Amino acid sequence: MRDSLLEYVFRLGDDALILGQRLSTWCGHAPNHEVDLGLSSLALDLVEQATDFLDLAAAIDGKGQDADTLAFHRDPPDYHNCLLVEQPNGDFAQTLARQFLFSNWQAVYLDALSGSANADIARIASKALRDVQSHVEFCRDWMIRMGDGDCVNNKRLIISLDTMTRYVDELFVMDDVDAELLAQGIAVDKPSLRAEFDTRVNATLRQARLAHPRPAEPIIGGRRGHHSEHLGHMLAEMTLPMRNAGARW
Repeated sequence: MRDSLLEYVFRLGDDALILGQRLSTWCGHAPNHEVDLGLSSLALDLVEQATDFLDLAAAIDGKGQDADTLAFHRDPPDYHNCLLVEQPNGDFAQTLARQFLFSNWQAVYLDALSGSANADIARIASKALRDVQSHVEFCRDWMIRMGDGDCVNNKRLIISLDTMTRYVDELFVMDDVDAELLAQGIAVDKPSLRAEFDTRVNATLRQARLAHPRPAEPIIGGRRGHHSEHLGHMLAEMTLPMRNAGARW
Protein backbone atom coordinates (compact mmCIF):
# COMPACT_ATOMS: atom_id res chain seq x y z
CA MET A 1 0.00 0.00 0.00
CA ARG A 2 2.72 2.47 1.01
CA ASP A 3 4.81 1.87 -2.11
CA SER A 4 1.83 2.29 -4.43
CA LEU A 5 0.70 5.44 -2.64
CA LEU A 6 4.19 6.92 -2.84
CA GLU A 7 4.42 6.13 -6.55
CA TYR A 8 1.01 7.67 -7.19
CA VAL A 9 1.93 10.91 -5.43
CA PHE A 10 5.25 11.06 -7.27
CA ARG A 11 3.38 10.90 -10.57
CA LEU A 12 1.17 13.82 -9.57
CA GLY A 13 4.11 15.89 -8.40
CA ASP A 14 6.35 15.06 -11.35
CA ASP A 15 3.72 16.05 -13.93
CA ALA A 16 3.48 19.50 -12.38
CA LEU A 17 7.21 19.85 -11.75
CA ILE A 18 8.33 19.05 -15.29
CA LEU A 19 5.69 21.16 -17.01
CA GLY A 20 6.32 24.04 -14.62
CA GLN A 21 9.99 23.94 -15.53
CA ARG A 22 9.20 23.82 -19.25
CA LEU A 23 6.93 26.87 -19.02
CA SER A 24 9.39 28.83 -16.88
CA THR A 25 11.88 28.94 -19.74
CA TRP A 26 9.46 31.15 -21.70
CA CYS A 27 9.97 33.96 -19.19
CA GLY A 28 11.37 36.91 -21.12
CA HIS A 29 11.09 35.06 -24.43
CA ALA A 30 7.35 34.89 -25.11
CA PRO A 31 5.81 36.57 -28.21
CA ASN A 32 4.41 39.47 -26.17
CA HIS A 33 4.01 40.69 -22.58
CA GLU A 34 0.55 39.17 -22.23
CA VAL A 35 1.79 35.69 -23.11
CA ASP A 36 4.96 36.14 -21.07
CA LEU A 37 3.00 36.96 -17.92
CA GLY A 38 0.41 34.28 -18.61
CA LEU A 39 2.91 31.46 -19.08
CA SER A 40 4.95 32.61 -16.08
CA SER A 41 1.79 32.53 -13.95
CA LEU A 42 0.97 29.01 -15.13
CA ALA A 43 4.54 27.93 -14.35
CA LEU A 44 4.31 29.28 -10.80
CA ASP A 45 1.00 27.50 -10.21
CA LEU A 46 2.46 24.21 -11.41
CA VAL A 47 5.58 24.56 -9.26
CA GLU A 48 3.31 25.15 -6.27
CA GLN A 49 1.41 21.97 -7.12
CA ALA A 50 4.69 20.10 -7.42
CA THR A 51 5.85 21.39 -4.04
CA ASP A 52 2.63 20.25 -2.35
CA PHE A 53 2.68 16.77 -3.88
CA LEU A 54 6.41 16.21 -3.40
CA ASP A 55 6.19 17.35 0.22
CA LEU A 56 3.48 14.74 0.65
CA ALA A 57 5.68 12.15 -1.08
CA ALA A 58 8.51 12.97 1.33
CA ALA A 59 6.17 12.52 4.30
CA ILE A 60 4.95 9.16 2.99
CA ASP A 61 8.51 8.04 2.31
CA GLY A 62 9.58 8.95 5.82
CA LYS A 63 13.31 9.21 5.07
CA GLY A 64 13.83 12.80 6.13
CA GLN A 65 13.75 14.23 2.63
CA ASP A 66 11.75 17.23 1.43
CA ALA A 67 10.28 18.49 -1.84
CA ASP A 68 13.56 20.11 -2.89
CA THR A 69 15.52 16.90 -2.45
CA LEU A 70 12.96 14.87 -4.36
CA ALA A 71 12.70 17.45 -7.13
CA PHE A 72 16.42 17.83 -7.78
CA HIS A 73 18.19 14.68 -6.62
CA ARG A 74 16.78 11.94 -8.82
CA ASP A 75 17.98 10.46 -12.07
CA PRO A 76 15.73 10.65 -15.18
CA PRO A 77 14.36 7.06 -14.84
CA ASP A 78 13.21 7.94 -11.31
CA TYR A 79 10.81 10.61 -12.57
CA HIS A 80 7.33 9.32 -13.35
CA ASN A 81 5.72 12.19 -15.20
CA CYS A 82 3.66 11.58 -18.31
CA LEU A 83 5.50 12.02 -21.60
CA LEU A 84 3.32 14.94 -22.69
CA VAL A 85 4.76 17.40 -20.18
CA GLU A 86 8.40 16.75 -21.08
CA GLN A 87 8.00 17.55 -24.77
CA PRO A 88 10.00 20.61 -25.90
CA ASN A 89 8.39 24.04 -25.97
CA GLY A 90 9.00 24.57 -29.69
CA ASP A 91 7.22 27.71 -30.83
CA PHE A 92 4.25 29.22 -28.98
CA ALA A 93 1.80 27.08 -30.97
CA GLN A 94 3.50 23.90 -29.75
CA THR A 95 3.62 25.12 -26.15
CA LEU A 96 -0.05 26.10 -26.38
CA ALA A 97 -1.12 22.73 -27.83
CA ARG A 98 0.73 20.87 -25.08
CA GLN A 99 -0.75 23.06 -22.35
CA PHE A 100 -4.25 22.96 -23.82
CA LEU A 101 -4.33 19.16 -23.76
CA PHE A 102 -2.72 18.82 -20.34
CA SER A 103 -4.80 21.51 -18.62
CA ASN A 104 -8.06 20.04 -19.87
CA TRP A 105 -6.97 16.62 -18.65
CA GLN A 106 -5.89 18.05 -15.29
CA ALA A 107 -9.23 19.80 -14.90
CA VAL A 108 -11.25 16.60 -15.12
CA TYR A 109 -8.65 14.54 -13.27
CA LEU A 110 -8.20 16.85 -10.29
CA ASP A 111 -11.94 17.34 -10.03
CA ALA A 112 -12.36 13.59 -9.62
CA LEU A 113 -9.30 13.34 -7.36
CA SER A 114 -10.68 15.96 -4.99
CA GLY A 115 -13.02 13.20 -3.80
CA SER A 116 -10.14 10.87 -2.93
CA ALA A 117 -10.34 8.84 0.27
CA ASN A 118 -6.84 10.11 1.07
CA ALA A 119 -7.46 13.45 2.77
CA ASP A 120 -4.07 14.91 1.82
CA ILE A 121 -4.44 14.07 -1.87
CA ALA A 122 -8.01 15.39 -1.89
CA ARG A 123 -6.92 18.65 -0.24
CA ILE A 124 -4.06 19.29 -2.68
CA ALA A 125 -6.20 18.35 -5.68
CA SER A 126 -8.98 20.73 -4.61
CA LYS A 127 -6.50 23.55 -4.10
CA ALA A 128 -4.81 22.94 -7.45
CA LEU A 129 -8.12 22.67 -9.31
CA ARG A 130 -8.86 26.36 -8.72
CA ASP A 131 -5.68 27.31 -10.54
CA VAL A 132 -6.14 24.76 -13.31
CA GLN A 133 -9.54 26.17 -14.16
CA SER A 134 -7.83 29.46 -15.03
CA HIS A 135 -5.23 27.51 -17.04
CA VAL A 136 -8.02 26.02 -19.11
CA GLU A 137 -9.46 29.46 -19.80
CA PHE A 138 -6.05 30.84 -20.79
CA CYS A 139 -5.53 28.01 -23.26
CA ARG A 140 -9.07 28.18 -24.62
CA ASP A 141 -8.80 31.91 -25.32
CA TRP A 142 -5.49 31.57 -27.12
CA MET A 143 -6.58 28.50 -29.08
CA ILE A 144 -9.54 30.47 -30.42
CA ARG A 145 -7.51 33.61 -31.09
CA MET A 146 -4.84 31.72 -33.02
CA GLY A 147 -7.00 29.07 -34.62
CA ASP A 148 -9.58 31.53 -35.88
CA GLY A 149 -6.88 33.97 -36.94
CA ASP A 150 -4.65 33.92 -40.00
CA CYS A 151 -3.87 30.72 -41.88
CA VAL A 152 -0.28 30.57 -40.62
CA ASN A 153 -1.29 30.41 -36.95
CA ASN A 154 -4.10 27.98 -37.74
CA LYS A 155 -1.70 25.65 -39.56
CA ARG A 156 0.90 25.83 -36.80
CA LEU A 157 -1.70 24.84 -34.21
CA ILE A 158 -2.94 21.92 -36.30
CA ILE A 159 0.61 20.59 -36.71
CA SER A 160 1.30 21.05 -32.99
CA LEU A 161 -1.91 19.29 -31.98
CA ASP A 162 -1.08 16.39 -34.28
CA THR A 163 2.29 16.12 -32.52
CA MET A 164 1.05 16.41 -28.95
CA THR A 165 -2.06 14.25 -29.27
CA ARG A 166 0.16 11.17 -29.56
CA TYR A 167 0.90 11.52 -25.85
CA VAL A 168 -2.71 11.91 -24.65
CA ASP A 169 -3.66 8.23 -24.41
CA GLU A 170 -1.04 7.72 -21.69
CA LEU A 171 -3.03 10.06 -19.45
CA PHE A 172 -5.89 7.55 -19.35
CA VAL A 173 -3.93 4.30 -18.95
CA MET A 174 -4.47 2.33 -15.73
CA ASP A 175 -1.75 0.13 -14.26
CA ASP A 176 -1.31 -1.92 -11.06
CA VAL A 177 -0.67 1.19 -8.97
CA ASP A 178 -3.88 2.85 -10.18
CA ALA A 179 -5.91 -0.34 -9.75
CA GLU A 180 -4.71 -0.97 -6.20
CA LEU A 181 -5.46 2.56 -5.03
CA LEU A 182 -8.72 2.77 -6.96
CA ALA A 183 -9.97 -0.24 -5.02
CA GLN A 184 -9.35 1.74 -1.83
CA GLY A 185 -11.05 4.88 -3.08
CA ILE A 186 -7.79 6.84 -3.32
CA ALA A 187 -7.09 6.90 -7.05
CA VAL A 188 -9.26 7.85 -10.00
CA ASP A 189 -10.75 5.62 -12.70
CA LYS A 190 -8.96 7.43 -15.50
CA PRO A 191 -10.68 5.80 -18.52
CA SER A 192 -14.04 7.03 -17.20
CA LEU A 193 -12.80 10.61 -17.62
CA ARG A 194 -12.03 10.30 -21.32
CA ALA A 195 -15.49 11.24 -22.58
CA GLU A 196 -15.55 14.52 -20.63
CA PHE A 197 -12.00 15.33 -21.73
CA ASP A 198 -12.88 14.72 -25.40
CA THR A 199 -16.00 16.86 -25.09
CA ARG A 200 -14.01 19.76 -23.65
CA VAL A 201 -11.29 19.53 -26.27
CA ASN A 202 -13.67 19.16 -29.22
CA ALA A 203 -15.78 22.12 -28.12
CA THR A 204 -12.75 24.42 -28.18
CA LEU A 205 -11.51 23.02 -31.50
CA ARG A 206 -14.88 23.82 -33.07
CA GLN A 207 -14.82 27.37 -31.75
CA ALA A 208 -11.25 27.81 -32.99
CA ARG A 209 -12.10 26.39 -36.42
CA LEU A 210 -9.34 23.83 -36.00
CA ALA A 211 -9.30 20.41 -37.63
CA HIS A 212 -9.39 17.51 -35.20
CA PRO A 213 -5.93 15.95 -34.72
CA ARG A 214 -5.19 13.01 -36.99
CA PRO A 215 -5.17 9.55 -35.36
CA ALA A 216 -1.64 8.37 -34.59
CA GLU A 217 0.04 5.53 -32.74
CA PRO A 218 -0.02 6.38 -28.99
CA ILE A 219 3.30 6.83 -27.21
CA ILE A 220 3.43 5.76 -23.55
CA GLY A 221 6.05 4.87 -20.96
CA GLY A 222 6.64 7.92 -18.77
CA ARG A 223 4.83 6.48 -15.77
CA ARG A 224 7.28 3.57 -15.81
CA GLY A 225 10.29 5.86 -16.04
CA HIS A 226 10.80 5.35 -19.78
CA HIS A 227 11.33 8.86 -21.06
CA SER A 228 12.32 10.66 -24.22
CA GLU A 229 15.77 12.16 -24.57
CA HIS A 230 14.20 15.56 -23.95
CA LEU A 231 13.76 14.92 -20.23
CA GLY A 232 17.42 14.17 -19.59
CA HIS A 233 18.53 17.40 -21.26
CA MET A 234 15.95 19.41 -19.32
CA LEU A 235 16.84 17.84 -15.96
CA ALA A 236 20.55 18.47 -16.48
CA GLU A 237 19.79 22.18 -16.69
CA MET A 238 17.11 22.21 -13.99
CA THR A 239 19.12 20.36 -11.34
CA LEU A 240 22.50 22.02 -11.93
CA PRO A 241 22.15 24.78 -9.26
CA MET A 242 20.95 22.31 -6.61
CA ARG A 243 23.63 19.74 -7.33
CA ASN A 244 26.44 22.29 -7.37
CA ALA A 245 25.46 24.85 -4.78
CA GLY A 246 22.58 23.42 -2.76
CA ALA A 247 20.09 26.00 -4.03
CA ARG A 248 16.49 25.62 -2.89
CA TRP A 249 13.07 26.66 -4.18
